[in-house]
Amino acid sequence: MISKFEGLPENVAAYRASGEVTREDYETTLIPDVEDKLEHHEKIRLLYYLGPEFKGFTAGAMWDDTKVGLKHIGAWDKVAMVTDVPWLRNTVKCLGFVIPGKVKIFHNAELDQAKDWITSHN
Repeated sequence: MISKFEGLPENVAAYRASGEVTREDYETTLIPDVEDKLEHHEKIRLLYYLGPEFKGFTAGAMWDDTKVGLKHIGAWDKVAMVTDVPWLRNTVKCLGFVIPGKVKIFHNAELDQAKDWITSHN
């Protein structure tokens, strides 16, 4: 399941993943929200928290994640990935260079620091 974080600036797309994340989660929550933000902002920021409740992605969710990331490759100003899942941290480390914006990885215990970083002006 994907739920949105509230209380962050309008140019920040912020999500919490829990349990198993499915294609439907992307198609009903994340993708429409990202598309809406891009109608109002040339560049947006992404905060994605995959904490201890996160269990994994379905194949369809992984495909949708890839599609939305690549479709808007130039629109990401900053990306903050918050997770302790080793394969996700490694994937972001290996592929983060593809994103023209700034990418930073945080541990679950650093969620507040990730929020501060994603909303900062630098």
